[in-house]
Amino acid sequence: MRRRLAVGLEYDGGAYCGWQQQSAAASVQVALEQALSRVADESISTTCAGRTDAGVHAREQVVHFDTQAVRSPRAWLLGTNTHLPRDISLRWVRAVPEEFHARFSALARSYRYLMLNRVTRSALAHGRALVVHRRLDVPAMQAGAQWLIGEHDFSAFRSSECQAQSPVRQLRSLSIERRGDWIVIDVTANAFLHHMVRNIVGLLLAIGQQKAAPERAREQLASRARSTGEATAAAHGLYLWRIDYAAQFGLPADSAIIDAPILGWP
Repeated sequence: MRRRLAVGLEYDGGAYCGWQQQSAAASVQVALEQALSRVADESISTTCAGRTDAGVHAREQVVHFDTQAVRSPRAWLLGTNTHLPRDISLRWVRAVPEEFHARFSALARSYRYLMLNRVTRSALAHGRALVVHRRLDVPAMQAGAQWLIGEHDFSAFRSSECQAQSPVRQLRSLSIERRGDWIVIDVTANAFLHHMVRNIVGLLLAIGQQKAAPERAREQLASRARSTGEATAAAHGLYLWRIDYAAQFGLPADSAIIDAPILGWP
């Protein structure tokens, strides 16, 4: 009898072409499926909540798969991690009903973008945050962000490769906060278009550098043309931060990364 399991995992995306399997390139999906298959002693195919691009990290990616194998949650968790590379790790495992779907059952998705705003580069944050040497105008970035909150046509923030049938998304929150040398951008929506978060960050970065006024956000949104947009922000500052589901599925409400204040992480 087959049953459905959901897992939460974190990964450093620096060494991967992204989540999705691709020919002749390492992907998170392939690494996870190979590890799960070794524990299950059968071929495992996975479905994720959101496909991350090359170089993008995840604090909490959610994945489901079906299996006939009977293993304890501890065996799935520790066994799979034994066979995963060091930059990918399962955080939790839960049995879920057949109607659960990692992608279609998600109520909201949240991303976080990290910037280190200081004169010098960082050895510890290398590959994990975008370093911006010129001091950013955070109040201006916050003012620009307000134009984007709500349900809009985000065509001006989608990549040319985006395959979504509709460009309309509901941006539920978009916050920018300075924490010492760190700038943290948190964004939550019902779903995202391809490169949507990185294109929003690229716009906010231009506003913070005073290359554009806060009203530029309204103008770009209204244009509905990606060709009018600012440069796409680098992938290595972006994290898939959280996926929200209905309480009925019994998934962990959060999968908090270990706090590491000694490293200066926000």
